Amino acid sequence: MARGYNRIILMGNLARDPEIRYTASKQAVARLTVAVGRSWKDHEGNQQDHTDFIPVVVWGNQAENCEKYLRKGRPVLVEGRLQVRNYQTQSGEKRWVTEVVAQSVVFLGSGSRESQDLDYGGFKEPASSIGSLRDEFPEEFPTDISDVNDEGEEADIPF
Repeated sequence: MARGYNRIILMGNLARDPEIRYTASKQAVARLTVAVGRSWKDHEGNQQDHTDFIPVVVWGNQAENCEKYLRKGRPVLVEGRLQVRNYQTQSGEKRWVTEVVAQSVVFLGSGSRESQDLDYGGFKEPASSIGSLRDEFPEEFPTDISDVNDEGEEADIPF
């Protein structure tokens, strides 16, 4: 079988606080949702914006650090792999889940709210880290994610 390549790099803001759980063997697993926005001009020249909510799973000590230091709105850089899995609900229905399994999570900016000087609809973004990248690659970073909310996200997935 040919060997493939599965690598994901995301940079965005946490859409909600991390949720941490522990497996039966006491291994920590955290679930994050990273809001990644993009904007473009449609064929009529109108500015269009869209935010994707990407589910991320983090294991081990890194999961505990995410739960300890990250909060909703905090900018993060996630590197990992894409995983598609399925499970069966209690009613017997088969569900499919696509998520990023993090190999590393980099906490961007500082943890203090005072140093986070850019406000995007409740999401704080430090000008010192992402702001300079936004200037260099403007099409890759959201300019407004004020429409971010937790409505319509996937149901809570059992670990």
